[in-house]
Amino acid sequence: MSRRPGLTALLPGLMSLLAASPAPAETAGGWRERLDWPPAMELSHVLVQTSLYTDHFSPDPEHTNNQQLMAVELHNPELWFTGFARFKNSFDQDSHYLYVGRELPIWESGDTRVRAKLTAGALHGYRGEYRDKIPFNRHEVAPAILPTVGASWKRLEGDLIVFGAAGLMVTAGWRF
Repeated sequence: MSRRPGLTALLPGLMSLLAASPAPAETAGGWRERLDWPPAMELSHVLVQTSLYTDHFSPDPEHTNNQQLMAVELHNPELWFTGFARFKNSFDQDSHYLYVGRELPIWESGDTRVRAKLTAGALHGYRGEYRDKIPFNRHEVAPAILPTVGASWKRLEGDLIVFGAAGLMVTAGWRF
């Protein structure tokens, strides 16, 4: 009965192939370099923004569409940023979002830019009977990831933020 070669017979050949191939960091600069990681601790500009419009995908009589958002973002030259937002959540409770993010350029012409942003952070403020309205809200703090599409013209910026399956918000801000 003939025996097929097992893994132990193939292992020396696989090891020699791996040793001969260049490491990913050597061929493409490595993932840290492609992401500009770690971000430079240098301030490029500050963005101050507020909410203009909010809409819930499934309106509920308890929902409020007046979020009163005030947010500040600190941006570095490598398109990374960190921010803090204070707002009224969908149930009119004071809430906060502390986050980090990355700006992703889409199109640019002169003073006009179109870009996407992705933020991730900690959301605090859904309390009491509304605690379970957002996932993973342990100790009234939940992880959040928010995608954004926006445009800027000179120092004026506007964004369309989608907050999960709940709704969307339009914001406007000024860069300093």
